[in-house]
Amino acid sequence: MSGAAMTALAMRQAMAAGTVTAEAAVRAALERIAEREPVIHAWQCIAADGAIATARALDARGRPGLLGGVPIGVKDLIATAGLPTSYGSPIYQGFRPDADAACVARAYEAGAVVIGKTVTTEFAYFTPGPTANPCNPAHTPGGSSSGSAAAVADGMVPIAFGTQTAGSLIRPASFCGVFAIKPSFGSLSLEGVKAFSPSLDTLGWFARSADDLELMRCAMGRTAFAPLQPPGPRDLRLGVCRTHEWPAADAGGTAAFEEALKKARTAGIQLRDIAMPDKMAGLVEAQKIVMACEAARSLAPEWLDHRERLGAALVALLETGRACGDHGYRRALDQAATARRQLPALMHDVDALLVPAAPGEAPVGLGATGDPVFNRLWTLLGLPCVNVPGLRGPQGLPIGMQLIGHVRQERELLAVASSLHRALTAD
Repeated sequence: MSGAAMTALAMRQAMAAGTVTAEAAVRAALERIAEREPVIHAWQCIAADGAIATARALDARGRPGLLGGVPIGVKDLIATAGLPTSYGSPIYQGFRPDADAACVARAYEAGAVVIGKTVTTEFAYFTPGPTANPCNPAHTPGGSSSGSAAAVADGMVPIAFGTQTAGSLIRPASFCGVFAIKPSFGSLSLEGVKAFSPSLDTLGWFARSADDLELMRCAMGRTAFAPLQPPGPRDLRLGVCRTHEWPAADAGGTAAFEEALKKARTAGIQLRDIAMPDKMAGLVEAQKIVMACEAARSLAPEWLDHRERLGAALVALLETGRACGDHGYRRALDQAATARRQLPALMHDVDALLVPAAPGEAPVGLGATGDPVFNRLWTLLGLPCVNVPGLRGPQGLPIGMQLIGHVRQERELLAVASSLHRALTAD
């Protein structure tokens, strides 16, 4: 295994051993992209010459930093001074920000090599770009972080940035069969990330291992990295929570969830059924209200000056948001605040909640990105979420399991994810 097909951690270890250089890793990533991009369409733009030059410079000075020499992708919702940032909209075609987003600057500081910008849906809402699912290009990769999920799943890069306002990290990770983390709300800077709904927007990333998610987390936080120490299965306590949205799961999604429970029990993981309180039944609708109202404010300039260039789905959302009264918006925020106060009691004796990541396999076609119904609730509550791959549906496409952790306990959640992944992939 060489180049971008490696995990980031394996790549760093190979570089330390002298068997791989940063330039070789970047060239391997570019070769993979050249081979597969005509089918997958994961990239909005590629910075081949700049990436090679950056890698050479890193090789010359010893590849410092946790990500020293690792090629990454950046969702095109995130500002990059050296590359165009279009936010998935023709309105900003060719736009070049004056500065990198805080997360991109932090990645550069950690020695990462930005290969290019990955496709996003229009302003990270529902109107899709051209990206196809690497597992079956006739199916959607999910959204809005479509290109980032596809690029990681297809072995183009080991890590890529995404964002989530409803389900834009966890859902595409489930559809494409990779890991993803949505950290606790507010734990990372969104400076330089195009705002959509400031009460919900969260930076995250995709990878092909839980350790790679942790590596990036440490790079973002400027903390020392240590490999995860997954708890033994018999020491792991998971709360099984189907949520009020369980009827939205299709037959394949339901079967995959039951298979996950069976594999977890076989491994010795302690499972406890947890029912969502009745008062939380309206939180998905509350998330929709908050998102619509705040999107109408965030995209007011685009609405006023370029309405005719906005997609129909986005126009409908912004019209809903503009018509939303302050009372309805405040009520939705109050619902979320009340629910957050109930979380300690809900999760007090479990390490994480095990919940669906998506209704089932990725839907056929590229005209829509799938339903984020199983993600909206947890994004509204601001809890850290991880998609754990390992299962397949009736058409052979991935179906992930979503783990919900305690606030600001991302490392602990990733250790749980690593342990669950072993159980899901055991023979």
